[in-house]
Amino acid sequence: MAQDPKFTAREITQIGWYTARMAKRGIAGENVHLGDLQKKVDRIIDGARDREAQQAADQAEAEKAARKTRAKNTKK
Repeated sequence: MAQDPKFTAREITQIGWYTARMAKRGIAGENVHLGDLQKKVDRIIDGARDREAQQAADQAEAEKAARKTRAKNTKK
């Protein structure tokens, strides 16, 4: 399984809320459908992974721009 990303406070709260709802439904019985809530949690986790990947790409781009600027300034 892939490592979970760092979650924002909102994502943690949403996952906690959906987990609590799943637990409440679980009390109702074994045959209660939890798939919709599990999909919502999976979507939150996927969104966090996408956000983290985008942040890493943005940071790499910013570092590249900074190196380019430093190289340009040292030539003068």
